[in-house]
Amino acid sequence: MDMLAAGLRSRIGKMSAAAGPSTGIYAAHPTPVVRGEAVSPWYRVFARDRRGAGAIEFAIVAPLFLLIVLGLLVYGIYLGSVHSVEQLAADAARASVAGLSDAERIQIATTHVTTNTADYPLLDVTKVSVVAGPSAADPSQFRVSVRFDASDLPIWGVSGLVPMPDRIIERTSVIKRGGY
Repeated sequence: MDMLAAGLRSRIGKMSAAAGPSTGIYAAHPTPVVRGEAVSPWYRVFARDRRGAGAIEFAIVAPLFLLIVLGLLVYGIYLGSVHSVEQLAADAARASVAGLSDAERIQIATTHVTTNTADYPLLDVTKVSVVAGPSAADPSQFRVSVRFDASDLPIWGVSGLVPMPDRIIERTSVIKRGGY
């Protein structure tokens, strides 16, 4: 019996040594010991457990990443439209050089824009307007302005998430009338 009591005391001594000293508010409740190892309260185990760290990092970073990708997509579509309007204005100004009078140049520029707008997939023919004529600042130059109402582009659905540009795109191209 003495041997049994000595073995039990020895085992209890090892278990309390493994548990460590109890301090602070948990001094009255020593850390429990199971199979010779100290078991921390649930929050300590949770704080040291790293198994879900990747999921939590993903939950924090993924919305920001998706917002950046969405912003790139929105501005890519918008800048594609801006480039199309700019190219259309430049092409119309170059085409207008063939006209002999201002009226003919205006008619050539307007016809060029209306017939070639369909070649640009982001532009709608009904939303494009053209203003062409001699430049007020320099009468030796011919000016073509193309204006596009971008309100029907699919990018405006995310206007609350991403800062959006202006809905009206207007680009002007100026060309010398010819001669020196």
